Amino acid sequence: MRDAKTLVQAVTPHDPVIAKSGFGISVGHSTDAAGATGCTVIMGTSGPLRASAFAFGRATGTREYALLEPWASNDRIDAILLTGGSAYGLDAAAGVMRWMEERGRGYAIAGGVVPIVPAAVVFDLAPLGSFAARPTAAMAYDACDKATPSGWAEGSVGVGTGCTVGKLRGPAHSMKGGFGVGLSAGAPLACALVAVNAVGHVRDHSGEIIASARGDDGALINCELHVLTSPPGVRPGAQPGAEPGANTTISVVALNRGFSKIELHRIARAASGALARRIGPFGTAFDGDMVFVVCPVDAPAGDALSAEVAATGALEDAIVRAVRAAKGRDGIRGLAD
Repeated sequence: MRDAKTLVQAVTPHDPVIAKSGFGISVGHSTDAAGATGCTVIMGTSGPLRASAFAFGRATGTREYALLEPWASNDRIDAILLTGGSAYGLDAAAGVMRWMEERGRGYAIAGGVVPIVPAAVVFDLAPLGSFAARPTAAMAYDACDKATPSGWAEGSVGVGTGCTVGKLRGPAHSMKGGFGVGLSAGAPLACALVAVNAVGHVRDHSGEIIASARGDDGALINCELHVLTSPPGVRPGAQPGAEPGANTTISVVALNRGFSKIELHRIARAASGALARRIGPFGTAFDGDMVFVVCPVDAPAGDALSAEVAATGALEDAIVRAVRAAKGRDGIRGLAD
């Protein structure tokens, strides 16, 4: 295990690259610091986006996910909401709907518009903040007002405010998760935004575990090995905060080239490999892990294989940055401390 000075590294903003890369998205956060919850909106900067998604966790909380399936007839969305509050947080999408409607953004029908706003939630009702604190429609509206095409905050902000990781030994032994932004290598084709709230550990690009459950001596443990070798009394589900549905890593990958809805679904499936590389275990019955993928509706056509590789790399980058930028609180340590 490397020492703390090696694990704690500065997270350099991606702003200069994002601003000129043509992803066509704006991102806004709304944060309830006292309640340890929040939400993040990802919207088209000037219009709708094409989108699909892939859910591989078995404890998902979603809204309008069916519209993103490759066989669904819907071919565009107006925004995606990533929110805390577990199932309660899905109500916050009404604020995005209202913001869009007031600006005439959505499917045009007789008498007005119908905004399409898929949403996904993380469980952050414990151990931080207050169980009664959940993102509201007003918070989501505020996030829309704050949305910008670059300059996105990372760490303990927005949907990442109450995130924790490594909860196999209960909340007292966990570490702070958060919100991260990642880019693909080379000329950016992919930009990933992720809220990391995993039951398991997080590894950096060298394979080193940098955030996880901690042993009694404070050392980070390998959560996969812990599951395989621990007696039933300390396995997942035996500790508060490690029960099914109490975790989740949700992400949005934006591409700066155009793809069909079927291609976007395939890219989302491929990008799930990023979680396999950085999080262990991932996609479990205790997690609601999923990946959204979006692109501008009028972008020039891109190569799908390149997009799959880029999306996976960008999401790996975002996962690592999410925990590196997260500040500890209430006795839960964070790498940004």
